[in-house]
Amino acid sequence: MQIQDLPYPDPGVPDARSGPRFLWWLGRNQLGGQLKSLAWGLLHFVSVCALPFCVGLAVQAVVDRSGSRLALTGGLMALCGAGIAVGDTFLHRAAVTNWITAAARVQQLLARQAAHLGSALTRRVAAGEVVAVSTGDVEKIGWFVEALSRFLAAALTVVVVCVGLFVYQPALGVVVAVGMPVLAVSVLPLLPRATRRADIQREKAGRATELASDTVAGLRVLRGIGGEELFLDRYRRASQEVRHAAVRSARMWSLISAIQVLLPGLLLIVVVWHGVHLAREGRITVGELVTVYSAVMVMSYPLRHFEEIAMAYSFSRPSARRAARVLSLERVTDTVGSRAAEVPAGDLYDPATGLLVPSGRFTAVVCGDPDAAGRLAERLGGHPAEAGTSVLLDGVALDELPLASARTAVLVQDKDPVLLSGSLRELLDVPSSGAVGAEEALAAAQCGDVLVALAQGSLDTDDPMDARITERGRSLSGGQRQRLALARSLITDPEVLVLDEPTSAVDSHTEARIADGVRKLRAGRTTAVFTSSPLLLDHADRVVLVHEDEVVAVGTHRDLLRSEPRYRAVVTRETEEETALHNAVNNETARQNAVADEAALRSTLDDHDVALRGALEEIEETA
Repeated sequence: MQIQDLPYPDPGVPDARSGPRFLWWLGRNQLGGQLKSLAWGLLHFVSVCALPFCVGLAVQAVVDRSGSRLALTGGLMALCGAGIAVGDTFLHRAAVTNWITAAARVQQLLARQAAHLGSALTRRVAAGEVVAVSTGDVEKIGWFVEALSRFLAAALTVVVVCVGLFVYQPALGVVVAVGMPVLAVSVLPLLPRATRRADIQREKAGRATELASDTVAGLRVLRGIGGEELFLDRYRRASQEVRHAAVRSARMWSLISAIQVLLPGLLLIVVVWHGVHLAREGRITVGELVTVYSAVMVMSYPLRHFEEIAMAYSFSRPSARRAARVLSLERVTDTVGSRAAEVPAGDLYDPATGLLVPSGRFTAVVCGDPDAAGRLAERLGGHPAEAGTSVLLDGVALDELPLASARTAVLVQDKDPVLLSGSLRELLDVPSSGAVGAEEALAAAQCGDVLVALAQGSLDTDDPMDARITERGRSLSGGQRQRLALARSLITDPEVLVLDEPTSAVDSHTEARIADGVRKLRAGRTTAVFTSSPLLLDHADRVVLVHEDEVVAVGTHRDLLRSEPRYRAVVTRETEEETALHNAVNNETARQNAVADEAALRSTLDDHDVALRGALEEIEETA
């Protein structure tokens, strides 16, 4: 896989049982790139470490006054230089390719998992942690995958050089062969502590990221209640904790680096001291001493990769563990389904609550518990995050359909929709039936002032459709973001559209126009709106009251206001005392009406009695 071939057609099924298993799975899937990087790394490192042998041969050739051997050595050095240049160039190219492709694979897996889980993801994992995993953690995982092949090349080079020195000059080679493994494993006792400190640092950094994400998302609300200073102090304390943890982690890694410098220096001193004695005794030549000395000097270069792989693994292991945790989450329903892909059309029915949304009608659903309303809206979309009885569309269970078919048939817009950054034209470029255009949807959602604001805020174009929308639409007000999200949902023109509080952030006049616009645009289509707004409820064909996860009343808005106290309490926001007083007044009015009716009836009976007596008297007189 090359960078230009990204993204992957299929990133694969990861082994998410643990962080190390996930890293091992990534390494196996990058096997081709790892082998290529290993080959170029061996060429580079072996060429670097072969230079001391060439220098030793050249010195000995000068001592022996051999011009042919000196020329041959010069040719070997030129060949080593070419190997260093070519190997380093293509090693860097292969290593960067491994890094980018590994990071891209992880990001694709995370994006697929987010689309797969939907809203269930942020219920089970904090949004800040998801952001941290998909940014910083992805980079650290890619670093380890990239560093692994370079470490293997360095380790093999160390083995080759040690064997070569032992064969070339056994008296000094045995010292190097014994010392190099000691250097390689000298920092192992410190790695667990360094890893723990790195884990603590990453954990604190993750919490700080979550806090920053939550603060930025709620900045408008914080400013409204004057709480930005409180959250700023909380973030300042969290960032200081991250700084202290980073300093403690850096101290340990600096100690490891110091050991990696100190021990090779000590080995070099031992080699030079022992080599000088051997040279004085005539057991080795000057060229051999120079060769071994230079080889030990150059060996510090591949040994640095031992420290790097230790750092890469220490930092990537917690990152891989967090990524594996996200990737191991599963839906409660199968996304494949047991039925063939189809888009049924008909009544939408929820057996769990008894909610019926008739085909082609505008149905409003009133639920006193906003959380219960959100769960019910999600269940109406099929494949909910929690196990339960499936919703039926035209008698077909939605969780038996493939997830893509269920989402095509029923579109659910939650109460906090997200606007992605980009132009308005790109925002509204969504899969749709083609029956509803952008102008119609924007008009129905009353987005005229939004278009004006976008055009005025854009310096590059006068066309609001080409105006840029910032991340999550932060440059727009809450009501403007809500109306743009509603227009995006209307453009899709699904068979069934479920809206959860689509006008909670707009004023009453705009809300009334939106209610009329949505009703007209969705005429003949199935629409369910979860709301307690009288303006929307008054435009609905039928209103359903859901109380304690059960349908308890169905009717029109005005009828339910008169006949259903629980409905009136939710819609008019009556307190229990106001409801009791309202009931008492109604009871007293009913009692007074009953008394008046009884008095009227008695008066009527008395009149009939008088008339009857008069008639009897007339009959007697006539007789």
